[in-house]
Amino acid sequence: MTAIHLFAGPGGLERGAGLPGIGIELDRNAVATRLAAGLPTVHGDVTKYGPADFPARVITAGPPCQTFTVAGAGAGRAMLDAVLNAIKRMGVREAVDTAVLGDVRTGLVLEPLRWILAAADMGWPYEAIVLEQVQQVQQVQQVWDAYTEVLRAEGYSAATGVLRTEQFGLPQTRRRAVLVARLDGPVALPEPSRRPYRRGIAQDAGDGRLAPWVSMGEVLPHRGPFEVISNYGTGGDPKNRGRRTSGEPAATVTGKISRNRIVDLAGRELPRFTAAEAGVLQGFPADWPWAGGDIPQQIGNACPVPLAAALTAAATRSTTSDADGLGVAA
Repeated sequence: MTAIHLFAGPGGLERGAGLPGIGIELDRNAVATRLAAGLPTVHGDVTKYGPADFPARVITAGPPCQTFTVAGAGAGRAMLDAVLNAIKRMGVREAVDTAVLGDVRTGLVLEPLRWILAAADMGWPYEAIVLEQVQQVQQVQQVWDAYTEVLRAEGYSAATGVLRTEQFGLPQTRRRAVLVARLDGPVALPEPSRRPYRRGIAQDAGDGRLAPWVSMGEVLPHRGPFEVISNYGTGGDPKNRGRRTSGEPAATVTGKISRNRIVDLAGRELPRFTAAEAGVLQGFPADWPWAGGDIPQQIGNACPVPLAAALTAAATRSTTSDADGLGVAA
């Protein structure tokens, strides 16, 4: 088997990575989508398995992020020192009791490292590693930085940082904290192929060496010109809604995307985004077979497909295009 995908979700990392393997996912709704898409899947808890169960050359993971988000209660942020201490202890093979971290989801951020170290101790170290999480893990928690110290001690080259997804072809502005590592040589974060989005700056302005960012209208041409009115208030005023036109990338797609209003240029209400359209904004093909319940949340939680492609290419030294996985909704 080439790859093991932890917290595999509805298949964003696999679609982007293009590597044969198997995914482990606990959420039954995401499992339903995975099975409909024909993705090899174990419906289970990653904490109950290890690398001996699924030998592979590449590991990818996107641990649950709720306790690390600004929008959430912040349990993960409050336990930062304990998380960083646990990572260091794991690196020197000391036992770690994740119960001290409180919310069980906070401890899940340690799972990829458990798998990585266990594989190394068995003499089957992963050749390449791809991890992604919410932006705050890198900018506030330094979790991936702590991972990097341990991985380098294990002989890996590793790189971490925050990437803007619109710079990799996604028709959406979204930032993700990422880590890529490689065992047999140097590794670096993927270079952006597109310009960063700046509100009020024309799509064709900026660094001429980079392609323009992709707008919603380019991947949803059947809708014609439209404007999205976000479900999020701005500045604490719920009447001050965020707005993006179809000539711009979407704002960050979350599980609440179905609440976004869509209007034409005259302000008339239009149908809200379908599952297929929301999936396209996350980089999935328009015909991705979304199944199960809570599909908007599945889409919002998924790893953006073009970003997954770029990260995997960087970690495995393969070649890719930021168009991989992108589909136009008809």
